[in-house]
Amino acid sequence: MKKISALLAILFLLTSCGSVPLTGRRQFLLVSDAELVSASLTQYNEFMKTATLSTDRTKTAMVERIGKNISTATETYLKQNGLESELANFSWEFKLVKDDQVNAFCMPGGKIVVYEGLLPLIASDDELAVVIGHEIAHAVAKHSNERMSQTLVAQFGAAIVNEALSTKSAAVQTLGNSVFGLGAQLGVMLPYSRQHEYEADYIGMILMTLAGYNPESTVSFWQKMSAGGSGGTMEFMSTHPSDEHRIAELQKRLPEMAKYKQ
Repeated sequence: MKKISALLAILFLLTSCGSVPLTGRRQFLLVSDAELVSASLTQYNEFMKTATLSTDRTKTAMVERIGKNISTATETYLKQNGLESELANFSWEFKLVKDDQVNAFCMPGGKIVVYEGLLPLIASDDELAVVIGHEIAHAVAKHSNERMSQTLVAQFGAAIVNEALSTKSAAVQTLGNSVFGLGAQLGVMLPYSRQHEYEADYIGMILMTLAGYNPESTVSFWQKMSAGGSGGTMEFMSTHPSDEHRIAELQKRLPEMAKYKQ
């Protein structure tokens, strides 16, 4: 019986693999898109109940405009590359909240929040496109799903593919706070892995380029952020670590962006 259970567990894990759009990297996805979006939406709604929306109409319109442009380009790419089924996972929202933190985040399902404290460091539409493209990339690449799946296996082990499988949805909801971090960390997403960050850099660069923005801004923006910006609470840097290697990777990717320019 143990051998059968082990075999079933192995088969389940093998069938739970997917691949990241635009990079093709294989990834382990134990959680369904519907389960993850449900868990993240609960946290997002709780956060928005306590957040104060910006009253700056110009800056709010800027966030919404750039967000719509990049999300539209993202959907077009997915449709053109046989990934139209992925569109059901997204219900885009772009919010600017009144907060001095230098921060932005994206929840699974496409709920993107930008803090007013980030905007003084944004010199152009292209630079804001760097931020929004990067955050959308996390959602498109299902990085939160990977993190949730790894957390489930770490906490439940083989049980999650056996006895606990029937209660996985409840486990996903319970673990939402530790995976997404909203609320417990004052609205700051918990850090992604370095691999996820580099992948989001690359995918985000492609998505903003597809939307008509200048990919060279990725290098100048992250150089600015790496230098410390102009003060403020740099929460964005705690969740998006920037270093010389990261900037070098962006510079290396720039020539490739020519094929994505509209």
